[in-house]
Amino acid sequence: MSTARDIMTPDVTCVRSDESVVDAARKMVELDVGALPVRGPDERLRGMLTDRDIVVRVVAEGRDPAACTAGELVRGELVTVGADDPLQRVLELMADRRIRRVPVIDGHVLVGIIAQADVARRLPDSTVGDLVADVSRPPA
Repeated sequence: MSTARDIMTPDVTCVRSDESVVDAARKMVELDVGALPVRGPDERLRGMLTDRDIVVRVVAEGRDPAACTAGELVRGELVTVGADDPLQRVLELMADRRIRRVPVIDGHVLVGIIAQADVARRLPDSTVGDLVADVSRPPA
């Protein structure tokens, strides 16, 4: 396994940026996932929405999840990898940026996602342990 494409989960379901947080949360429940990529009206990837985003930035702040959109919660730099990027680069990026999931693109098209679980299922235990330790370390 030498590229992102080799370990990614393909056929990722997205949430549109104009969909409500309630709709996004329902998709997460139906799919049994903790994050969804967010697409804009132009179908381009805008970011990732996590269940933690919903709890911290909507529920805890007392916002109405039916009136808040997924696009409102997208923040920060979108980190992606190319489908043909070397697996070592993907692991380094996840570790350096301390991210648990990374969208995989081919050109500008979302083709999959790599989560820690994908790494755990397909790579040696020592590699998985190193990644989990790096991703979980506190900010410097």
